[in-house]
Amino acid sequence: MLFNTPEFLLFFPIVAGLFFLLRQRFRWAWLLAASYFFYACWRPSYLILILVSTLVDYFCGLGMEATSSRTRQRLLVGISIVVNLGFLAAFKYLDFFFSIYWDTAELFGWSPTRSVIELVLPVGISFYTFQTMSYSLDVFGGRRKAERHLGYFALYVAFFPQLVAGPIERSTRLLPQLRAEHRLVARRVWSGLQLILGGLFKKVVIADTLAKVVDPVFASPQGQMGPAIALATIFFSLQIYCDFSGYSDIAIGVARVMGFDLMKNFERPYLAISIADFWRRWHISLSTWFRDYLYFPLGGSRVRPFRQGLNLVVVFAVSGLWHGANWTFIIWGLLHGSYMVVSLLTKSLRLKVLEGMGISPESSLLLWFRRATVFSLVCLAWIFFRARSLADAVYLIRHIPFGWPQLGQVAGLQAAFQAPLAEPVVLGALLCLGLLAAHLLGGQEEIWERLSRQPRFYRWSVYYGLIAAVAIWGNAGGKEFIYFQF
Repeated sequence: MLFNTPEFLLFFPIVAGLFFLLRQRFRWAWLLAASYFFYACWRPSYLILILVSTLVDYFCGLGMEATSSRTRQRLLVGISIVVNLGFLAAFKYLDFFFSIYWDTAELFGWSPTRSVIELVLPVGISFYTFQTMSYSLDVFGGRRKAERHLGYFALYVAFFPQLVAGPIERSTRLLPQLRAEHRLVARRVWSGLQLILGGLFKKVVIADTLAKVVDPVFASPQGQMGPAIALATIFFSLQIYCDFSGYSDIAIGVARVMGFDLMKNFERPYLAISIADFWRRWHISLSTWFRDYLYFPLGGSRVRPFRQGLNLVVVFAVSGLWHGANWTFIIWGLLHGSYMVVSLLTKSLRLKVLEGMGISPESSLLLWFRRATVFSLVCLAWIFFRARSLADAVYLIRHIPFGWPQLGQVAGLQAAFQAPLAEPVVLGALLCLGLLAAHLLGGQEEIWERLSRQPRFYRWSVYYGLIAAVAIWGNAGGKEFIYFQF
């Protein structure tokens, strides 16, 4: 069930309404049933995997708390990691791993028989497996006690607002909220509805409009000219942001209506002044997950510079693989890891150059130059993320600077924006400018707060305008969110 469908607009009010009507001791059961129904709407068999993952981590947590033997605790946390990563390996990476084996074998002159298994990738498996693993790792690390109520733990794993695409919540943060009593608070309901409306606008108006420009270019890159490729790359960077942050906004808003606080997943990432700053603002729940459960255990920044750089490259390579079983995602991750390493190694040199030139690191002009540089580097990496293959990505990158028509060739410039692109280009550009203007005003919460202080006529004109835009541009069937494929 997609957030941007009429079915969800019927499902959510029923779930929220009965949640507040029920007594506290029955609420967890109602939310768990609703969450399993929500997930089963894609395919009922998906429930088997989430149930197995839930039971394994639940009993591993209890077992770790019941024993003082560090060896047994390591065994149990190992079982949790193997089961969860085993699900990912089987359903997401099996064909990819086999393809690497076949390609390697052919390099040595062998001729293995190629076959494709093509298991159906369960929706949201990358998210809920990481969420349950974080629970086991927290119990193992002594950061929390094991949850003894199976129902609350199952709800923590399957909580429907963030089940399919995050935010990836920590048990230390979400489980206590599931046990707490929540009252119907008008201010929270209104705030949640604002986030839902804003998220829907981002998805069905901005992201889905930009997709009309992006999809034709990346689906058939051969023959595309430089302007179309450059525009599609920029538009994709904004499409994936609006698509994914729109989902996160809806998830946070849905949870807030019922009294739950999910973590913020995005904080105006394209205003970042460094790659490290970008990752503090983009997909925050995942980047902090990798920081806490992979980067820090590898030594983090407490090791020598070479080792720290290697740690960064490893973390971002794994992050790329998490996103998809394709070399394009791994290259995307390695690019970001390389950006981080170069930034780390050149930090003192850059500060000395600025000092020698008499430029303050806090100069507004310098900050905007840094933002433009970071955005360009991120867009370059997005080409690998979006391309269907490495060959397509290389083709697109090569033809951005060399595929432009000569000056004065009006016909060539018209050809650069082919028929599939022409209609939504202007609208997409206007939506991007509006998004930039909104970001300069502040974060989404700040914008809604400012709007609440405006005269009633102005406020409701904006609300009705957003609702009308969602209704007019929205696809009744619901266009799937990009991150559902991960």
